[in-house]
Order: sequence, then C-alpha cells, then structure tokens
Amino acid sequence: MIKQLTYQVSDISPYINWLYFYHTWGMTGKPEKAKRKLRDDAEKMLKTWEKKYRCLARFGIFAANSDGDDLLVGGLRIPMLRQQKSTQSAEPNLCLADFIIPVTDGKTDQIGIFCVTVEADVRNDYHEDVYERMLSQVLADRLAEGTAEKMHEEVRRKYWGYAPDEQLTMEQTHNEEYQGIRPAVGYPSLPDTSINFLLDELLDMKQVGVRLTESGMMQPHASVSGFMFAHPQSRYFELGKIGEDQLADYAARRGLPLTMVRKFLEMSLLKK
Repeated sequence: MIKQLTYQVSDISPYINWLYFYHTWGMTGKPEKAKRKLRDDAEKMLKTWEKKYRCLARFGIFAANSDGDDLLVGGLRIPMLRQQKSTQSAEPNLCLADFIIPVTDGKTDQIGIFCVTVEADVRNDYHEDVYERMLSQVLADRLAEGTAEKMHEEVRRKYWGYAPDEQLTMEQTHNEEYQGIRPAVGYPSLPDTSINFLLDELLDMKQVGVRLTESGMMQPHASVSGFMFAHPQSRYFELGKIGEDQLADYAARRGLPLTMVRKFLEMSLLKK
C-alpha cells in the first residue's frame, strides 16, 4: 500500500517541536522574552504560508523480512549498519534490521517507508532579508519534521493501524512515547544518504516534488525520509564509529565501490 497525504500549514503547526526550533537558533538558556520574540516572528511567517505552500507526505507499508543486517523490502535488499560498540556494555550491538522478523523464521513482517516535504522551497521568498531567509529555512525544516510526526501518528492509528486506540498529548508525542520508531535517513542509526535511492525506487519521491542529488540528499531542503518500525522493543540508537571492516562489508552488501560508500557516509562517523 502506498498513500499520499496533503496537509495545510495550519494542520502541521501544532506538531512543530519548538524546543528544537530554539536549539537550532542557539536560544537554549536564553531569556524567555527573546524566545517569545523569535516565536512570534515564526508564527507570523507561518500565517503567510497558509494556502500558499502545502506539506506533502508519501508513505508505503510493505511486507518485509530481515536477512542478517539487510532489510528485504518490496523486492529490494536494503543493507543496514550495526553498532560496533554498544553504548551500554550489557546490551547487544544494535542494527535496524534487528526490529524485523528474520526471513529464516518463515513469517512475514511489515515495515513503513516514508518521504515528507514542504512544497517548493520557501527560502526563495526571502532573498533580500538575511534574518527572514534564515528564519524561513529553520521554520521549513521544523514544518517538515512536524509533517513526519503528523503522518506517523495517522499511520500508527489508521493506515497501518497497529495502535488504533493510541491517545497521546503533543508533549508525549514529541517525547516519542508511542510504540515504534521513525528513523530518518542521515540520522545516527541511518547515516548513508544514498539509501534514499533505494527508498525512491519504492516510493517514487518525485510524486511529492522531491528530487535527489548525486549523494542522495533531498531537494527541497525541507524534506525528510526514512523508515517506520512497529516492533514494541524498537528504539533509537547511535552507530558510533564505523570501522574499516564494517565499511568494507557494507560496501560489498551495497554492491558499490568502497570509495563511493565512504563518500556517502558522514565523515564524522568514520573518524570518531
């Protein structure tokens, strides 16, 4: 099942996590008056976007299995990376594939794949004013994340429907107190942006106006993609340092040259 949803800015505004908005602006610990001024400016800008820009989501719920550290989804093999050193010594080294039933079990699991974006590039409206251009960029990014939050909520309660009776406050939602996780491409457990090429094969991202660069980065900038896992024990984690042995293994599983995979991955991870 592939589904596309369209939201107005006002549909998504309640899902914006303002704590992350303030953090991006370096406002943590700053006076409340300064935060209030910044938020007032942001909310005024949001009102000008209503009916002018839309927030778009495209997602699919696919039959899936894991095979070692790979995900088998919609006829594609999607290699994942595994922690080489757990943050907790008593815990196993995690991989996202751990949260999907192994193909050897003879049972089929399900996985969600998504892409969300803010229609067009809102930054183009603010060439003259540096402050407004920066504000529009940060706000659009938060709006994209809010769209992912809204979409994920509807997926859990309705489209996938594994949590139909879920009732959470917005604070609980932002604290991720729901069942399952929504790891995004480019984030700590999924740093390889070129995975977007595989997700694009499944979702056809151009249907929501998203195009990919040579490295798999999404345009418009205010876009998010990734997976949705329903397993009750699924959780977020950081990969930490990626060793040369795992890098070589991952490149082989991707069927790509080692030098290319090294470029795709965040260099900060490779150097930690």
